[in-house]
Amino acid sequence: MGDTKHSKVLIIGSGPAGYTAAVYASRAMLEPVLVQGIQPGGQLTITTEVENWPGDTEVQGPELMVRMEEHARAVGTEIISDHIQSLDLSHRPFTAKGDSGTTYTADAVILATGAQAKWLGLPSEEKFKGFGVSACATCDGFFYRGQEVVVIGGGNTAVEEALFLTNFASKVTLIHRRDSLRAEKILQHRLFKNPKVELLWDHTVEEVIGGENPLGVEGVRARHVETGAITEVPCKGFFVAIGHAPANELVKDRLELHNGGYVVTKPDSTATSIPGVFAAGDLTDHIYRQAVTSAGMGCMGALEAEKFLAEQVEGEDVSAPLGYGAEVAGAAE
Repeated sequence: MGDTKHSKVLIIGSGPAGYTAAVYASRAMLEPVLVQGIQPGGQLTITTEVENWPGDTEVQGPELMVRMEEHARAVGTEIISDHIQSLDLSHRPFTAKGDSGTTYTADAVILATGAQAKWLGLPSEEKFKGFGVSACATCDGFFYRGQEVVVIGGGNTAVEEALFLTNFASKVTLIHRRDSLRAEKILQHRLFKNPKVELLWDHTVEEVIGGENPLGVEGVRARHVETGAITEVPCKGFFVAIGHAPANELVKDRLELHNGGYVVTKPDSTATSIPGVFAAGDLTDHIYRQAVTSAGMGCMGALEAEKFLAEQVEGEDVSAPLGYGAEVAGAAE
């Protein structure tokens, strides 16, 4: 049997929401335990330049997450490299079990599990995953130096991936099912003026084409959404950048969900449908999905967990989260 570890606050996830929650919970003397998950640092660890984090004109995503982790450790958070495989929210203390065999119990839980890349769901896509099909240009772009690649998608992620791949590939074809992109205008401007980029509008990818021996991608078959005409685009790498889905596996049968699986929280709050369980970041945010808003929700989650725990102590004055007034006063000086 594994060990059992109890904490006042258990934080599951290690992106901007999780690390910010850890900083605030530590400053409130709640001695939080943070379990990082299978991708410590979350989606920002597979991002290159981050240009919209306040205070940094430009910062590499992995560097930003290293700094956040160091901050959380410095203020007293116990950070554990483990992956939570199950979570029992039926009674308090809540119980989570890790892949390591450790059982974690906690009086309050902050869920910050983030989101995971979406796939097209094609059999051929599954077949060539790891053999030319990828959802992470920053992870795999290096392998396509001097070769042609294809990216599918129309949002910020797709455009960022396409631009990054121009550092290695001889040509990048961006395929989008509509006739305009959803990405920020500044990113579109960079994309349109890059001579290595070609756009294929109004198309969807219906098959990944490849060889068997050795297994590898050789192209994609795209279909025009109106005419049905087929276009084959040669490539050695196919990058799927069609968005992300909330990583709700631990709670999809336990908490109220909406909008395709995002955890429901109370208005202007991180409180979920179970008292003492809070959700922050991309797990609950189906609108903004930004690092800075995730961090803000992490702050909210910690303050609300602090208030919740204080309310469990009879006779305590819990009209506001402990320490909140002092911080606001200090900020106004």
